[in-house]
Amino acid sequence: MAAPFTNPSQLLPLELVDKCIGSRIHIIMKNDKEIVGILLGFDDYVNMVLEDVTEYESTPEGRRVTKLDKLLLNGNNITMLVPGGEGPEDK
Repeated sequence: MAAPFTNPSQLLPLELVDKCIGSRIHIIMKNDKEIVGILLGFDDYVNMVLEDVTEYESTPEGRRVTKLDKLLLNGNNITMLVPGGEGPEDK
């Protein structure tokens, strides 16, 4: 019986995140926050350590921007990762 065909160019999700280590990443959270920073590392649960972080939060008064040196992010609250993303554009 022949082995199932596998595409050598296929990239698994955690492999893509691993390729992003050391580069800027844009993260969209489940709540009204978006985070942009340099990915230092992650684990199997996609908990992340970021540096040079900018946090964007939508509030009734408008957008609040917070700068942080380092951040430990719980992967359970992540909705989407955008490798190389520069953050939300002004709306």
